[in-house]
Amino acid sequence: MTTWITTCEGCKRNDWAERSATVTDGATLASAIETQAAQAGIKTRRVSCTMGCERACNVIIQGQTDLGETKISYSLGSFTGTPEDAQAITEFAALHAASPTGQVPFRTWPIGVKGHFVSRHLPLPTIET
Repeated sequence: MTTWITTCEGCKRNDWAERSATVTDGATLASAIETQAAQAGIKTRRVSCTMGCERACNVIIQGQTDLGETKISYSLGSFTGTPEDAQAITEFAALHAASPTGQVPFRTWPIGVKGHFVSRHLPLPTIET
């Protein structure tokens, strides 16, 4: 089973300009996730925008079963880009990878992802014609 963490590297938190940051918050989070995810066997990719700008530092967790069927996917946001955020996101992605459907019971969610879920995306239905 393959699970991916897609990170919006263009994300900037509201105080980005005031902090005189030279790297976007999303790029900082992406780097931290890539380090954590490599150790966990989770694939990563960066995109320039996930259209969640009001909740900077957005990620999407997606996956497939060994048979190529899609799993439930999750959008998360409002992170600050810390290594702790990356660890919690990667831990959740590992739980997603271990789940046959992608559904992860709430009681097993890492503390660091609670309150960051934006939406859950159900797999497309299998249509027999």
